[in-house]
Amino acid sequence: MAVFDTPEEAFGVLRPVCVQLTKTQTVENVERLQAQLRAVSDSALQELQQYVLFPLRFTLKTPAPKRERLVQSVVECLTFVLSSTCVKEQELLRELFSELSACLYSPGSQKPAAVSEELKLAVIRGLSTLMHSAYGDIILAFYEPSILPRLGFAVSLLLDLAEREKSKQIKIAALKCLQVLLFQCDCQDHPRSLDELEQKQLGDLFACFLPGISMALTRVITGDFKQGHGIVTSSLKIFYETVSFIMADEQLERIPQVQPKPAVEHRVAELVVHREAKWVKNTSDKLTLLIKKIIECVSVHPHWKVRLALIELVEALLLKCSQSLVGSAGPLLKALVGLVNDESPEVQAQCNRVLRRFADQKVVVGNRAFADILSENLHSLATSLPRLMNSQDDQGKFSTLSELLGYLKLLGPKVNFVLNSAAHLQRLSKALVQVLELDVTDIKIVEARRWHSDQLSASPETAAGQPWSQMQKRYFRFFTDERLFLLLQQVCRLLGFYGDLYLLVDHFMELYHESVVYRKQAAMILNELVAGAAGLEVENLHEKHIKTSPDELREIVTSILEEYTSQENWHLITCIESEEAGEELTVKQSGLRAITSGAHTCQVPSFPAFSKPSATICSMNGNIWQICIQLEGIGRFACALGKDFRLLLMSALYPVLEKAGDQTLLISQAATSAMMDICRACGYDSLRHLINQNSDYLVNGISLNLRHLSLHPHTPKVLEVMLWNSDASLLPLVADVVQDVLTTLDQFYDKRATSFVSVLHALLAALAQWFPDTGDLGQLQEQSAGEEGSHLSQRPATPEKGLENTTTAEDIEQFLLSYLREKDVADGNVSDFDNEEEEQSDPPKGGERDTGPDVEPPLPVQVQIAADVMERCIHLLSDKHLKIRLKVLDVLDLCVVVLQSHKNQLLPLAHRAWPPLVHRLTNDDPLAVLRAFKVLQTLGGKCGDFLRSRFCKDVLPKLAGSLVTQAPVSARAGPVYSHTLAFKLQLAVLQGLGPLCERLDLGEGDLNRVADACLIYLSAKQPVKLQEAARRVFLHLMKVDPDSTWFLLNELYCPEQFTPPHPSLHPVQLRGTTGQGNPYAANVLRLLQELQ
Repeated sequence: MAVFDTPEEAFGVLRPVCVQLTKTQTVENVERLQAQLRAVSDSALQELQQYVLFPLRFTLKTPAPKRERLVQSVVECLTFVLSSTCVKEQELLRELFSELSACLYSPGSQKPAAVSEELKLAVIRGLSTLMHSAYGDIILAFYEPSILPRLGFAVSLLLDLAEREKSKQIKIAALKCLQVLLFQCDCQDHPRSLDELEQKQLGDLFACFLPGISMALTRVITGDFKQGHGIVTSSLKIFYETVSFIMADEQLERIPQVQPKPAVEHRVAELVVHREAKWVKNTSDKLTLLIKKIIECVSVHPHWKVRLALIELVEALLLKCSQSLVGSAGPLLKALVGLVNDESPEVQAQCNRVLRRFADQKVVVGNRAFADILSENLHSLATSLPRLMNSQDDQGKFSTLSELLGYLKLLGPKVNFVLNSAAHLQRLSKALVQVLELDVTDIKIVEARRWHSDQLSASPETAAGQPWSQMQKRYFRFFTDERLFLLLQQVCRLLGFYGDLYLLVDHFMELYHESVVYRKQAAMILNELVAGAAGLEVENLHEKHIKTSPDELREIVTSILEEYTSQENWHLITCIESEEAGEELTVKQSGLRAITSGAHTCQVPSFPAFSKPSATICSMNGNIWQICIQLEGIGRFACALGKDFRLLLMSALYPVLEKAGDQTLLISQAATSAMMDICRACGYDSLRHLINQNSDYLVNGISLNLRHLSLHPHTPKVLEVMLWNSDASLLPLVADVVQDVLTTLDQFYDKRATSFVSVLHALLAALAQWFPDTGDLGQLQEQSAGEEGSHLSQRPATPEKGLENTTTAEDIEQFLLSYLREKDVADGNVSDFDNEEEEQSDPPKGGERDTGPDVEPPLPVQVQIAADVMERCIHLLSDKHLKIRLKVLDVLDLCVVVLQSHKNQLLPLAHRAWPPLVHRLTNDDPLAVLRAFKVLQTLGGKCGDFLRSRFCKDVLPKLAGSLVTQAPVSARAGPVYSHTLAFKLQLAVLQGLGPLCERLDLGEGDLNRVADACLIYLSAKQPVKLQEAARRVFLHLMKVDPDSTWFLLNELYCPEQFTPPHPSLHPVQLRGTTGQGNPYAANVLRLLQELQ
């Protein structure tokens, strides 16, 4: 709080101190003066400014040597006075400026005096405060030609301190003071904005300092990174503000050819620069060298704020000096576009803002010189792109591609001037094609197979909310970083968005046809061109640019789609299959030529029509990727066209469905992804909705192609995919096609069984899902099967509540006839003829009791189809190929499930299927035995009594014998045994025997046989899983015959002695030992506890 508010009071206090300081210049006197000054108000001090300044200035001007501490105190006190007052006299401002600068003067040397850091910092702050204290127009009057020597000395002094000092504080203070001297201070105390005349006056004055300032700042900027980002950022700001002020186009346009000499002495007049055309040209050339040096260093600076300042430098120089610094436009634009994808989000945002500003103000588009520079830079970069991508590391490649992307963003619609040049287009396209070359040596691509058809069923809801689903990661020859591929995608999209789409598509289609080496890359680029033309994920900096019309886009997509799905580009060899390779080699010769490693064009006349070149891993991998890229392209086209793509569904959907059923995992996934994209683009809710809405012409295509199966061997896959992704509403449409499939299977069962059996599996799986058996709803499978296999007394035709009171003679007669008939069936005394005769003889019996003839209702469509399919499976069960036998067993299992409610159809077919099924169970590969046993379990659950005698006679002895034979092996085996087929077969038999015994209601002898075979697996020496399975067998046996099971277990291990209830009774002695060493003890105890 000021104590002395009036000049009179202040003078009375300050006079003794000032007089004392004038007489004796000591640090104590200066500090005493400064202490008194703090008690004086600003207004009073303003009136006494020069009086207070006199002893301080006198101390500085005294010629005698002075201690640094005294000078520092004087300067700090002087700074305090200036910070509280205003300098209103021009002469005082100049004198104080000179006196403060002289504090660091070193006679005989151009460098600052070797004084303490504290003094240097005090002088710098004093100069800065002095310039801020200048009042009104006094500051502008200060900048006259006569001040050039003094101002030049101060500027060189500050530059030297900023460059050579080790103290960061001094460096930053010197740079800030330099900003104040050069009218670049952005504080509120600085003067108003300058008019044109004042700008010209300062520009002429500062021009003589430009070489020294620019060179010194360049040395600071390109110095060691360790000096700190703040120093580099401040230096960059001073550099571009100084250059953009002195070299501003607006100022230089108003410079006259002849400039009058200033009214100053000759030596000072020589310092004044006339900024005429020659000087501008020479200065521009020299500045270009410095700018290049700065950009090379700063563009890779580790701190993001420095790179942000570089963007500001580019913006300022290109906006204000586009004519004077036209030679620097190339490096400046290169620096800007190189930061488009900077790792820092702040730098990215600023770079995009500047690019958008340039686009709005047409800095590049409206400047022919800049456009030409960019075009040449783009051509030069495209020329060196393959070499750079082959030699740089990933970070260098990222910078190179970011530069390419930035050029395209800046050029915008002007990119057509580049593309219309054949040389430029050829160079750019070849560069992109070479960079995008895939690495197809990975064997995992071709060996990844789709074994389970349920992988086909998917819905768009499961995919991420992206314009299209991402494919499996690709591996490229020249880079590994995924960011580089994303940059290349953006480059291609920008070309499609701004470029002439017809020209680009025609050019890359030529490359697509030119060589198999270019085909995959050309397809990738075509996909991105179309996506870019539609504006998908494209940042449009040029708002007035007109996109490609929907009609033109659809025409282009149609032409590309026809090329993709043509015979030679769609049906390529992707695997070596014993069944299909031969036909593909003979039918699709053009497709073979496309994958031959030595081929360089789409058609090679050197191959004769009958030649069959061998497909290598690399060629098959290449074909897989080509098909995947084309499938991805179809998805992109759908996203690009939106609902307009519905017009192309008739030509696009069938081929995509065909590939969705491909056995190569990568192709199947890519096709499913493409179908999801189509669903989203065309407005379908799901794949099911898509297929159902377009099923009419799909079914028509399947029916037509089945008639020419040798030309269309992949037709069954289309039907398979439709079945996996549809519902029961599809059945009426495909019923006729299923009959065509069965007829074709009858003709080609020896050549094309694999494809057709896969379709039949999909068909039966769909029928089992669409038409579940209502009788089994809410019941477990074992319970329902157990009811079917229970005693006949539990299966009367009439309700249970009427058995006791309403049983008639006719009911008893019907019961006995039914019992005899089922007994014959169980004994195997039945034939197809007997069954047909029985079916024909039953209606008249019913007709004798009824008023009219009983006409058997027609079978449901799904039942008739299942019966027809099961008929074929019976014949195919003995196929020589294990793969087909396994698939047929799966189909047979599903047939039984579908027919379970129609015993009249199921039982005769089961009777005919029994002999080959027994052969599979007893004399086949272990894999087939496992699958056949699963079918046996299903039959046991659905057919019940029908299988009892057959199972006991044909299968049970061999199963029991196999278990007994294999038991010693599993008891001695180690932990690896659990991974063998023998173990899996043992486990499957043990897991299935119990439910079968319960469902078939086996007799005592057969139960004993099962129990004897399984007893040994209760030993603790057996693998744990086999012990658990054996315990489950005995749990089922307990349900059928608990007494016998209890006795058998106690014979094996008797945990307690049985005491007779009366002495007259003999004690019961069971053979089971009670010692602790019995290996069966633990499992038997657990089972006996369950039994109690």
